[in-house]
Amino acid sequence: MLVSDFNYDLPEERIAKFPPKERGTTRLLVLDRKSGEVKDSFYRNLDELLNPGDLLILNDTRVMQSRLFCELPDGRERELVVLEKHGDEPQRVMYRGKLRDGDVLFIKFEGIRSAAARGRAPAAHGDGPAGRGPRIDEKCIRIKHILGNGIAEVESKTPLSELAEKYGTVPLPPYLHRDATDEDKKRYQTVWAKNMGSAAAPTASLNMTEDLMKRLQDKGVIIKYLTLHVGLGTFLPMRTDNVEDHKMHSEWFNIPDDTLAEIKHITDGWPSLGDPQPSLCEDGGKCEDRTRPKIIAVGTTVARTLEYYAKTGKTSGEDDIFIYPGFEFKIVDALLTNFHAPKSTVLMLASAFAGWDHLHHAYDYAVSQKYNFLSYGDSMFIC
Repeated sequence: MLVSDFNYDLPEERIAKFPPKERGTTRLLVLDRKSGEVKDSFYRNLDELLNPGDLLILNDTRVMQSRLFCELPDGRERELVVLEKHGDEPQRVMYRGKLRDGDVLFIKFEGIRSAAARGRAPAAHGDGPAGRGPRIDEKCIRIKHILGNGIAEVESKTPLSELAEKYGTVPLPPYLHRDATDEDKKRYQTVWAKNMGSAAAPTASLNMTEDLMKRLQDKGVIIKYLTLHVGLGTFLPMRTDNVEDHKMHSEWFNIPDDTLAEIKHITDGWPSLGDPQPSLCEDGGKCEDRTRPKIIAVGTTVARTLEYYAKTGKTSGEDDIFIYPGFEFKIVDALLTNFHAPKSTVLMLASAFAGWDHLHHAYDYAVSQKYNFLSYGDSMFIC
């Protein structure tokens, strides 16, 4: 199975460069993964597609302000993106521009002119004692080791997470080709974002509104949360020709007990999806047959987390599952997801769930109908 097999034509004008003016007004393409039939709808109509008792699972991660604008002592500008940290491993960043081991970067922030404008580096960032190189202060980051592929191991006196929250900005995807605005600080975050740690947003949730969530709950849909901190693999292209040779990055996750209880209520208490289960009336007689509620993953991050749990039984830790066609889903019954970039791991996950033939046809249809793609774009409901 080749990476090039998962390609499609994505015109530049179909990539959404900005969020919609009003959250929740995007379109929704509904794909029947059994028949391949597609229907046009709107994200705000999701409640019409679900039934009472269905379980909708959301990712409550919060995106770090992880994009840092920095400069070297001679005034040359560099850009860093703080990456997720796993346990005791060294802190890492993605960087743009040439860097070397030992380079010291000074974080640029409002009210401080650049070193180039001053004609010299600020005194606080000057050289330390002879032979010991630049001195590190609270707003500096030192490159310890260049790891390759635009990734470096770094150190700083102040934790990078604190520096990012104080001086950073929204880490918009590179394909948007623009800097973040004040609007992005709000819109590149879900309305329920809680647990800080992601280097990118769980984008399938960006158009979920409080009004839609209330309508879902009023209908009897159960809403629960888990956490997966979206990380390094979101940014990196696949560098192998064969899909099976790709090594998936790991991301930290946690599934709370109340979410697990709802999952087990469905997976352990009902027959397989579609098989009728009779219910008993109060008088002991049989009522109308019911069918098993569905478990709906909002986003590929949720889908990966649930299926990793199904595979390993782990409810917290590092999730490195790579899902591509041929994978057998154990928990997820329906997937709400955005339109993904060609040859990406998330496109392969959606292909594994829907079937590449069905998904490819749906993507071609979406392009022809002028749906908007990628992070700020429209969504699909695969059921």
